[in-house]
Amino acid sequence: MRIDKQEQETIFTRRALLLGGGGAAVFLALGARLYTLQVLESARYRTLSENNQFNFLLTPPSRGRILDRNGAIIADNRDSYRVLLVPEQAGDLEAAIDRLGEVVPMTPGTRTRILDAARRAPGFRAVTAFEDLDWETFAAVNLNAPDLAGVIPDVAEVRRYPSGPAFGHLIGYVQPASEEVAGDDPLLRHPGFRIGRAGVEVARDMDLRGSAGSLKVEVNAHGRVIRELPEQSVQPTAGEDIQMTVDAAVQNFAYERLAGESAAAVAMDVRTGDVLALCSAPGFDPNLFVTGISTANFQALQNNERRPLFNKALQGTYPPASTFKAVVALAGLEAGVIRPNERVVCRGSIRLGDRDFHCWRRGGHGPVNMRDAVKTSCDVYFYELAQRLGIERIHDMALRFGLGPAPELGVPGVRDGLVPNEQWKRARFGQPWTTGETLISAIGQGFMLASPLQMAIMTARIASGLQVSPRLYADRGNPAPPSMGIAEDHLALIRDALHAVVHEPGGTSHYSLGGLGVEGVEMAGKTGSSQVYSITAAERAAGVRSQDDLPWRLRDHGMFVCYAPHDRPRYAVATVVEHGGGGSRAAARPARDILRFIIERDPSRAGPYVQAPASTEAG
Repeated sequence: MRIDKQEQETIFTRRALLLGGGGAAVFLALGARLYTLQVLESARYRTLSENNQFNFLLTPPSRGRILDRNGAIIADNRDSYRVLLVPEQAGDLEAAIDRLGEVVPMTPGTRTRILDAARRAPGFRAVTAFEDLDWETFAAVNLNAPDLAGVIPDVAEVRRYPSGPAFGHLIGYVQPASEEVAGDDPLLRHPGFRIGRAGVEVARDMDLRGSAGSLKVEVNAHGRVIRELPEQSVQPTAGEDIQMTVDAAVQNFAYERLAGESAAAVAMDVRTGDVLALCSAPGFDPNLFVTGISTANFQALQNNERRPLFNKALQGTYPPASTFKAVVALAGLEAGVIRPNERVVCRGSIRLGDRDFHCWRRGGHGPVNMRDAVKTSCDVYFYELAQRLGIERIHDMALRFGLGPAPELGVPGVRDGLVPNEQWKRARFGQPWTTGETLISAIGQGFMLASPLQMAIMTARIASGLQVSPRLYADRGNPAPPSMGIAEDHLALIRDALHAVVHEPGGTSHYSLGGLGVEGVEMAGKTGSSQVYSITAAERAAGVRSQDDLPWRLRDHGMFVCYAPHDRPRYAVATVVEHGGGGSRAAARPARDILRFIIERDPSRAGPYVQAPASTEAG
C-alpha cells in the first residue's frame, strides 16, 4: 500500500519527538543522579574516598631486653626479613602462592602451610608466608612485588639469645600466641608478634611486651602501600628491660663445665640471696623456637635420655643424701640430744629390729664425734642421732633451712621438695611412720627430696646464718634477710667440719679436690651420693662390683654443696650430676670450679672481702 508524502512526514516527526523525549528523560535522570552524588552526598563520598586512600597499620612494639647483673645482653631483638600475604588482595590464592614460589623456592609442605594459614585467616589479615629470609631472596621479592598481588615484603624484629643453650631453661623463649590466647587482641594477632612461652620470658611477659602504635599509610586501589606518613602516626612504646641477678659469665662457665653430663648447678650470694647462676645440662637453644622449631629438632630433644628440655635446677628433685647431714647435726645440737665431743662408735652398721642399717664404709669409722662424723660422712653416727631426735625435729629443722615447699623465685615451674614426717606419711599412704624411716631420712635418703636450688639455699643459710631467700630480678627489692636463730657456736662447729671435708685427710672430698685453688681463699663443702639402684647378690656374683659396671641410668646421683671463703662466707654453689656415680667423683670438681670462677671474678679480691653480716644476731 502506498503512503503519501504528508503521512511519511507525520510518522517521522512523531518518532523524532519520541526519541528526543526519551533522550531528554535519560539526560535529566543522569543529571539528577550526578547532582545527588556531587552535591547532595558529596561529603559522604569524600569521606569514603579518603578512607580508601589512607589506612592505619598496627605497629608492634620492640620487646624489652633481658640483661644480666652487669648489663650484658641475655635476650634482645634482631631484624628479620619476611614476606606477608594478604588473602583478600591476592585474588586467586593458589595462583598467588605459585607466583610467589617462582621467586622464593618453597617445598610442597611450605605451600600447603601458607595456603592453610591464608584460608583460615580473615581476608584482611596478613599471614606470614616466609620468615628469616636472606637478603638476596628478600631483595628479589621486593623487585618482583608489583607482579605479586597481596604480597608484602616486611622487616620485623625477632628474639635473639646470644648465649644459646646456657640460658635456655632459665630465660625460656617466645612464640606466636595461640588462637585461644590471642582472642580478638589485634596486637597478639599481628603476624610476627610473639609472647613468652617459658622461663623469664613468660614470667615477665607483660613487662617485656610494650604497647602497640599505628602507622598512617597511603594505599592504591589494590591496597598496596604507596607511602608512609609517620608525622600522622603514633609511635609504639617498647617493652621494659629486665635486669637479672644472674652473672652471664658465671652462667656460661657453669654450663660449659657441666658439658656432657645430665646435671644442674646453682650459685648464690649467701648475704643477699642473689642467684648468680642457675643452669641445667644438657640444654636447648631457645633460638630454635623463635621462628618455629622443626619436627626433627624437637623430636631429637624429646628423645634424648638426658632430658635437655627438663629444667633440673628447678624441677629436678633428688634425695639430698649426705649433704643433708649438716642440717641434722644442727638439729641435734639445738635440741641438746648430743654433745659436740660425744663419740659414737661406728662398726659399719647398726641393728634396728630385724634389719641392719649400714654405713657407706663397710669396715666402719670407729669412734667419731660430730665434727668427725660430718667430715667423714659417717652414716652410723647419724643413725644414732636420728633415734634421739625423732623425725619431727629433723623435719622442722629441714624446713628452716629451705627444704620442702618451693621457694618464690619469679619463674614458672619451680618444684616443691619433700620433707616427710608422720603426718605426711599417714596422709599419703595411710600408714604409721617407722623408726627405720627416721634413720634413712637422717642421711638424706628415703622419702627426702630437694631440688638443686633448695640445696643451694640450704648451703647459703648454713654459711651465713641468715634466712636468705633466692632473688632472680635486680629490679625487685629484697629486704635484708633475718637471722636463722641458730646459735653461733653451733654454726661455727658445722662450718669447721665442712671445711675439714675438703682440707683434711679423711674428708670425703679431700683427695678429689684438695682445695679451691685460689691463693688465700679456702672453701667448705659436703658430698652426697643418692642411691638409684641396689646391686643384687646375683649381679655381684656375675661380676658387677661397682657403679662403673652398671648402665648409666642405674648409677647413683652425685651431689656437692660448697661455699667460700670458709672464714667469711660470700658465695655458695650446689651441683647435682644425675647418675654420676657419687658426689666426690662426679659433682665435687664442677662445683669447685664454678665457685673458683666466681671468686676469681669478685672485684673485692683486690682488697678484703666484704664481711657477711655476723650471725651473732642469731644469739
